[in-house]
Amino acid sequence: MENFNNYKSMADGVAALMHPHAEVVIHDLKTQEIVYLANNYSNREIGSPSHMDEVEFTGGDRVLGPYRKVNWDGKILKSISVVMRNSNDQAEAMICINLDMSEMNRMHQVLGMMLGAPEEGLKEGKPEENNGKQSEKVDALFRDDWHERINISIQDWLKENGLSLQALGRSQKRDLVIALETKGAFQGQGSANYVARCLGLGRATVYKYLKEQRGSA
Repeated sequence: MENFNNYKSMADGVAALMHPHAEVVIHDLKTQEIVYLANNYSNREIGSPSHMDEVEFTGGDRVLGPYRKVNWDGKILKSISVVMRNSNDQAEAMICINLDMSEMNRMHQVLGMMLGAPEEGLKEGKPEENNGKQSEKVDALFRDDWHERINISIQDWLKENGLSLQALGRSQKRDLVIALETKGAFQGQGSANYVARCLGLGRATVYKYLKEQRGSA
């Protein structure tokens, strides 16, 4: 575990240097779990599944990304994943650095209006200027990431209903929980807890809404 202690120190250093904009997540590739979070703003938990067991890390794989993700609150994150290897060159950990781009995007929009520069579209979960092989590996990181699917589903529902997450009332939060249930969002381990944290609800309240919905189905 000495290596992981070093990884955690590095995570704390990166998060401190870029505070409050950077979150650093350490995945243990052996246990397939999140083992450390520095400046956690993604609402994930230590012990949550990593879902990287199907990703093949060849000897040349060191850095994946940058790629873009969407956070639970709709903010765009620019992320990069670094493969950490032990003395036997075996991939033992993945360190993911997530950078909140919301402030920089706002600055870009203001400068774009001032300078007449066209605004570039953003694509969530897609690598920037990566070759095809690396793109496949980044896609594999997202394939079973229910956190990412829930984040996107929340933002899609808010957009469809012309609402913001901060302004949701209790009945609207219930409607959102039910909408997520119809999309199969609660199949992942710990997904109900994650949704509860994102919506500012108690875990028991989310389970109550799910029980009512499943009982009426």
